[in-house]
Amino acid sequence: MEAVPARARGYVAGVALLALLCLLPLPTIRTPWWALGLLCALYAACEHVVRGRFGGTFHPVLLAGAFLLPPPAAALVPLPAALLPPVEHGSAPLRRVWRAAQLALAVWGAATVHWTLGGRDAVIASDFPYALLPAGAAVLAFCLVLTVLDGGIRAVALGIPLRRAWRGLLSRSLAPVAVHGLAGLMMAVLWRSPYGPVAALLVLLPMCVSWWIFAQYHRERAAHQATIRALVQAVDIKDGYTRGHSERVGQASVMIARELGMDDERVEVLRFAGILHDVGKLGVPTRLLRKDGPLTAEERRIIELHPEYGHEMVRGISFLGEARAAILHHHERLDGSGYPYGLAGAQIPECARIVAVADAFDAMTSTRSYRRARPVEAAVAELERCAGAQFDPRVVTALVRALGRWGCPRAGEAESGGGLHPNATADETPGPAQDRQPFTGAPR
Repeated sequence: MEAVPARARGYVAGVALLALLCLLPLPTIRTPWWALGLLCALYAACEHVVRGRFGGTFHPVLLAGAFLLPPPAAALVPLPAALLPPVEHGSAPLRRVWRAAQLALAVWGAATVHWTLGGRDAVIASDFPYALLPAGAAVLAFCLVLTVLDGGIRAVALGIPLRRAWRGLLSRSLAPVAVHGLAGLMMAVLWRSPYGPVAALLVLLPMCVSWWIFAQYHRERAAHQATIRALVQAVDIKDGYTRGHSERVGQASVMIARELGMDDERVEVLRFAGILHDVGKLGVPTRLLRKDGPLTAEERRIIELHPEYGHEMVRGISFLGEARAAILHHHERLDGSGYPYGLAGAQIPECARIVAVADAFDAMTSTRSYRRARPVEAAVAELERCAGAQFDPRVVTALVRALGRWGCPRAGEAESGGGLHPNATADETPGPAQDRQPFTGAPR
């Protein structure tokens, strides 16, 4: 709880108060309490199965409640499931209140729009295709409320500008919630039919099958991520002086990608690219990675093979996408003097240019066996000086803005043998003479 900013707690309290205001008319309206109780129990069961075991959210029952019940009653449907799960960690109560309040407001908004447009009569009469119009408007209202609230909490808790906090939330939610809305409408129509609630439950069967398939995909992806984490840990063990480096480069790559306005999918790819950029070091002799003195030309040539080694290691992991190109090309330079292929300018993939800047920054701001860290300000000045020749100026500018907004990236695990220091450094090329030269060496 102590990690939650006071302004975020205030925001959650305000949203919860709005949700309570939506429930005030409940005693004055005619509510089919048996239907409300059944929907609450059904949603709680779906949340336990779908959210508890598979992850994600399951909205058909909520939207069916919006299509069947008056708005204040419909807003009650998500409350038992949201408020009553067992406590798992200290911040759970606040999270419960937040989830209960945002879902209650979203369902209330959907039900209000649906009833205002005459959707209740269309459901009772099974009037198709007219019933689709108020149902579609209700789904849109549901998504809009969730988008406004989610964007607001991101802006308040994380300090993200409102426009950026809301960016992409509505577009990403519309399609899946529309499918859930169609299922909810089918449930509502069958509920009102002579076959009753039992027939309405049959609608959930294909939805549960689709969620099971969805869960299998995510389990497979989680297995890939576990493999990636194991590879990174193997690199950290082999090259103890750079322990935590890969994770920090992944975080810095994410910071840059967000400043460049990339969508969440590409941001995730950049995170993997940063984390895995040095995985090819597993193919480099340990004695070279841990050598204290300057490298010979032959030793440097061997180390410069690590991007190709890394690319070979991950080429079969299909979901990495362009991250594989970043692993292969993160040591290329804009002027064509990099390796392994001497690409120049726009020939270098954008993801590789991002990882190159993130990698260089962390290399300069970390202590290694052959030199001390430079201050962050000196590292930034070096990046700006080399922009246009070695680094993409646009990417360097994005990193500088991100550092001003978020500060320096830090590895999530305890580090030893080389972390981010308050005084951070520049040159990755070993040897005392290199400390007086520009950052033109290849990070080990």
